[in-house]
Amino acid sequence: MFERLLSRPPVLVQGITGSHGLFHTKGMLAAGTNVVCGVTPGKGGQEAAGVPVYNSVKAAVAAHQPQISVVFVPAPFAKEALLEAIEAGITFIVVITEHIPVHDMLAVMRAARRQGVTILGPNCPGILIPDIIKLGIIPASVGRPGDTAIVSRSGTLTYEAAASLGAAGIGQYSIVGIGGDRMRGVSFVDCLAAFEADAAVRRIVLIGEIGGQDELRAADYIARHVSKPVYAYVVGHSAPPETRLGHAGAIMGSQDESAAAKTAALADAGAITADSLPALIARLAES
Repeated sequence: MFERLLSRPPVLVQGITGSHGLFHTKGMLAAGTNVVCGVTPGKGGQEAAGVPVYNSVKAAVAAHQPQISVVFVPAPFAKEALLEAIEAGITFIVVITEHIPVHDMLAVMRAARRQGVTILGPNCPGILIPDIIKLGIIPASVGRPGDTAIVSRSGTLTYEAAASLGAAGIGQYSIVGIGGDRMRGVSFVDCLAAFEADAAVRRIVLIGEIGGQDELRAADYIARHVSKPVYAYVVGHSAPPETRLGHAGAIMGSQDESAAAKTAALADAGAITADSLPALIARLAES
């Protein structure tokens, strides 16, 4: 799934002239990402961060043939922007936008499945392959090349895990934030399958949250398919029981969705677990 990124394919940024889109486009360019064009309806013909801007994805694709889109379009307009990218032939879409309505993402995911398009997010920080490519908002400064893969539902802890690994002298092969929304594209299982198949990955760090079944599905997949060491931490060990909590997808609906239950499932599946990120990094550094 991520091998295509190693060749630094051409990238489109949707919403490139907005404050977030422009700021993070500059960051992606500085990190070596091959951003070749941007789209903001009504601003075609301009440049943003030295990148040509088009009024539509179709026009940008015709001129530059980007394979990937990174989306900063505000939530009320995100559904239309994502469907436009899918229809224009973009095959990998990273959706940074938060607060996209669930029903909008349902329509987008149906279209993506029909066209064979991979969607990372929404409401995610994106992906960073240190010294190779940055798609989204993960600070390039937290990554250093190595053989450990990170996949996380928590945006902030994605950065913290990478920085902590680096401080411990452990480099990262790829750093993937899948986002915390209930309706999203790339899952833990998708990433575990990709990391297991990639000979460049030696070990995997998985960071989950309370709420939903994703970590339980990951545990089942680890038990049946993953031979590499998995180090897992689930955020929310201090969350009170029988209380609905959280933001985005981190809503604990039953005790099975608690940090303790998910941690137990991951441990039963063979993962090395801890009840804090520093403790997890320490266990990894000792191995």
